[in-house]
Amino acid sequence: MESLSIVIPTYNEKKNLIKLSQSIKKYLKLKKYEVIFVDDNSNDGSLEILKEIKKNNKKFKYILRKQPIKDLSKSCFMGFKKSSYKNILVMDGDLQHDPKDINKLIKAYQRNKADIVVGSRNLFNNKNKGLGFVRLNTSKLLILVVSLMLGKKTNDPMSGFFLFKKKIFIKSAKKMNKIGYKILLDLIYSVNYKIKVVDVVINFKTRQLGNSKMNFKILIFLIYVIILKFFRKRIIQ
Repeated sequence: MESLSIVIPTYNEKKNLIKLSQSIKKYLKLKKYEVIFVDDNSNDGSLEILKEIKKNNKKFKYILRKQPIKDLSKSCFMGFKKSSYKNILVMDGDLQHDPKDINKLIKAYQRNKADIVVGSRNLFNNKNKGLGFVRLNTSKLLILVVSLMLGKKTNDPMSGFFLFKKKIFIKSAKKMNKIGYKILLDLIYSVNYKIKVVDVVINFKTRQLGNSKMNFKILIFLIYVIILKFFRKRIIQ
């Protein structure tokens, strides 16, 4: 793979942005890449940090999404559309996704000639320390529900760390919900043709700084999206 666009949706991650950008520069082996931070109009001073990062490295860019409603999926869509390269990697801005693992995803992508490589948190091995008890078991339950209702395509459809061919997004964009906090779930279950999905176990870290965006409202909406995709699947069949 010669080039890569990394899209990172952010909201109030000021404390993590510099360390994240430095780690990407340190560990990413590709010479031709871009990093696009899509900030959901943070109010913690993130914009000043993003301006400084861009000033120091032309490979790093940022987009400010000035909308009253915060939405990770819409931020990702904006980043996908602005991306320059045919391969796109999505990761979170909270440092729970280890930049060291980017190369692991790239290797699996190339070796398996995959369409999508998912950074799987391997939540069912009882060794994952990146999530608290409630979020861990909620995630496990949601994964089981997705597999049951939509069919199993990956061990971790809730992952926010994945690499894919941009053409998949282009072909499937009209079928996607384009809202919510689980963009992989939306993407992978909107494709209406056969794709090769490969899982790679990642080192999912515990959040050290900032606050998690997950809440009950987002959880309820996620369940709604799963049900909606289930009935759309039944109608198509």
